[in-house]
Amino acid sequence: MDQTLTAILLGVVEGLTEFIPVSSTGHLILATEIFGYDADTWKVFNVVIQLGAILAVVVQYWRTFWAVGTGLLRLEATSIAFLRNILVAFLPSVVIGLALKKQIDVLLGSSMVVAWALIAGGIAILAIERMAKPGPATSVAELPMRQAFGVGLMQCLAMVPGVSRSGATIMGALAMGIERRTAAEFSFFLAVPTMLGASALEILDNREALMAGTGAVGWSEIAIGFVVSFVVALAVIKAFVAYVARSGFAPFAWYRIAAGALTVFLLSRG
Repeated sequence: MDQTLTAILLGVVEGLTEFIPVSSTGHLILATEIFGYDADTWKVFNVVIQLGAILAVVVQYWRTFWAVGTGLLRLEATSIAFLRNILVAFLPSVVIGLALKKQIDVLLGSSMVVAWALIAGGIAILAIERMAKPGPATSVAELPMRQAFGVGLMQCLAMVPGVSRSGATIMGALAMGIERRTAAEFSFFLAVPTMLGASALEILDNREALMAGTGAVGWSEIAIGFVVSFVVALAVIKAFVAYVARSGFAPFAWYRIAAGALTVFLLSRG
């Protein structure tokens, strides 16, 4: 397949799946089976285009980020609490991610791990949807630190490809009594430092090949994937928050189960 077309398709996959609970990493891994491209060749690309999705969060919630930034300069309690909760939730993924990076890289090469994780995650979403009792509407800044840390621990589950970072954080938040809209927005905000860190680490590890332009996938493909993932994610974020606030997460759960079961069946035949 032409590299430009592959970059566009992967950008669409990233933008569509990053912020809904179906696992963007898992879908990018499964795309290797569908599109027939070499996963190792596009590994850095897949990580770096997440920055496009992150930019979509910043654009969508720029008023929130601006208010927090200016509030921090004035030492406002609400802005300090917002930043505290994001950092507390971010900390577990930093510690565990750095400690288990080699093991995580091994899992990233397994489509079967993705398939079973999709199924397990779908079942978990259905169970939490049925049993969770979300509390009253609140804001990220108003969450207790223990809830923020709990969401951060749940995010670490997404180091297993197919689990879904957004799915783990949102459903973890719901299980702790956080209402749907706040759970989704906390997941989006937490994605900013998490994905920036992951992308920076990947770029650092591959800086020589990127700077020299010797990699099979160059900056032009990365730029295309970045722009596409940004545009698609920007459209998805607003629609997703509105949808889950009204209808819940069950459709995403059934999609996960169906996609995972189909993948297990196809891989078993091969």
